[in-house]
Amino acid sequence: MDPQVDPDRRAWHRAHAAVGVDELVAAELERAAGRAQARGGLAAAAAFLEESARLTPEPVRRVQRALAGAEAKHQAGGLDAARRLLATVEAASLDQLLRARVDLLRARMAFASNRGSAAPELLLVAAGRLEMLDPPLARDTYLEALSAAMFAGRLTSGVGLSEVAHAALGSRPTATAAANSLPPAPPTSQRIPASDLLLEGLALLVTVGYPAGVPVLQRALTAFRSDVLSLDERMRWLWLACIAAANLWDDDSWHMLAAQHLQTVRQAGALSELPLALNSHVYVDLFAGELAAAISKVQELETVTNATGSQLAPYGALGVAAWRGRPSEATELIKRTMKDVVDRGEGIGVTVAQWASAVLQNGLGRVGEALTAAQQATAYPQDFGSSNWGLVELIEAAARAGSASAAAEGLRRLTEMTRASGTDWALGIEARSRALLSQGDAAERLYREAIVRLGRTRVRAELARAHLLYGESLRRRRRRLEAREQLRTAHDMFTAMGFEAFTDRAARELLATGEHARKRTVETLTQLTAQEAQIARFAREGLSNSEIGGRLFVSPRTVEYHLHNVFTKLDINSRAELSSALQGDAREWQPV
Repeated sequence: MDPQVDPDRRAWHRAHAAVGVDELVAAELERAAGRAQARGGLAAAAAFLEESARLTPEPVRRVQRALAGAEAKHQAGGLDAARRLLATVEAASLDQLLRARVDLLRARMAFASNRGSAAPELLLVAAGRLEMLDPPLARDTYLEALSAAMFAGRLTSGVGLSEVAHAALGSRPTATAAANSLPPAPPTSQRIPASDLLLEGLALLVTVGYPAGVPVLQRALTAFRSDVLSLDERMRWLWLACIAAANLWDDDSWHMLAAQHLQTVRQAGALSELPLALNSHVYVDLFAGELAAAISKVQELETVTNATGSQLAPYGALGVAAWRGRPSEATELIKRTMKDVVDRGEGIGVTVAQWASAVLQNGLGRVGEALTAAQQATAYPQDFGSSNWGLVELIEAAARAGSASAAAEGLRRLTEMTRASGTDWALGIEARSRALLSQGDAAERLYREAIVRLGRTRVRAELARAHLLYGESLRRRRRRLEAREQLRTAHDMFTAMGFEAFTDRAARELLATGEHARKRTVETLTQLTAQEAQIARFAREGLSNSEIGGRLFVSPRTVEYHLHNVFTKLDINSRAELSSALQGDAREWQPV
């Protein structure tokens, strides 16, 4: 084989032709692994590295290559293969740095397989060992420990978020000297890496408070959006950057980074990271009012978690259930998830489940239940994102339930964040929430401000709720014609989004003004099955049968069979017609 035309295949065949250890072949395989990683082929890179380690004669180099292979197998979702390869590494004589890297990989695998409360301490210990041996890797490990501590949340049984954050700030040579002052930006040639800014910003958020962390996190998000990042950096840190963007109410960064993260892990074949990326993007879709897109990703999530054995809680499914608004389905999922995450020590899952319950109950108009769930969701403020969103649900439920003190306290906590953030999403939510506690013309000005600000964002679901709340306020003031205009807008938006509970709530309010809501158009062809809907969506996005099969772990022939059924049910003849066939009310083609 020509080494210029197909060096990787040549290296692979030379390895299998070798009769013993051979450093020349081992080095060739290592270079092939580097090329595979550069183009996103993690599984291929792992295979190359494992073969390279087998053929390496020098013991230390063999251990280094085996450890790199174990790391690649872990990223590719092969946890059992990674453990097997790591066991051979641990059997060798290791120096301090290699021992610390082995401990780090063990901690990473523990976190990937079970997002419970054991991982933060393992990662924190690994970070401490690495500080004198490899400071950049130590800082990365502190960031991983922060991520693990976020998952453990209120259910931590040992090291918690506060301990990790304080340790991380103590390790940073560029950490903020004063609690409320931002360090000056270094010269361009000495730019702080995006991941270091993310570490510092999140640690400040925990140890000092929201206003102290915001400026550093804003710099971090700018860096993630503009810097040229390696494949490894994108895979490891974009999820946390998405969490930071949602926490800062920065919908543009949230949307961009979530899309980039999902694209990166798909192209790399990083199955261990794919569940996180899909879950993150589900919430971007939901807040944008794109329920069908969110459902498609939840279905893909189920396929991936079944294939990899991931124990990640069904966060995406919880969000879909909450916004979709089907009480029996949502309540059962919330109860089941709550038991699972409590058993595993995954505290963030408790907060997400309680927030989901609050959204569901607010949509149904059950303000007492919504208030209880929202109070529980906001009891642990360090659960970034879901706890903040819980405040929004709390204020609405408390205001409608007549609990003025609870609503006022929720607004105080919300305002501390929204004023520091300053985005249209943040200030629009604040205006809408403040309007609920205001009267007369003041409330009207605030509702109009909320509609204008939220109208400039991607969070269309929150805009629809602003129209709904404004319409309800006008109806209570007996301004029926104006109320109908707002309620009609809300009803049409919620119908198009497929958010059933909020749609019904808007319809009830319209009826109270003397107008019947337009009947939903649910005349439809035979509904697609779950897999047919998923394949149809991928085909609409331009994926080939082979690419769809790769994502769903089925053969291209199976994809072709399901597409034939889709075309028959939708009465179309080609992929080109899928776009128009799947338009309209999301419920018309959601899977049965």
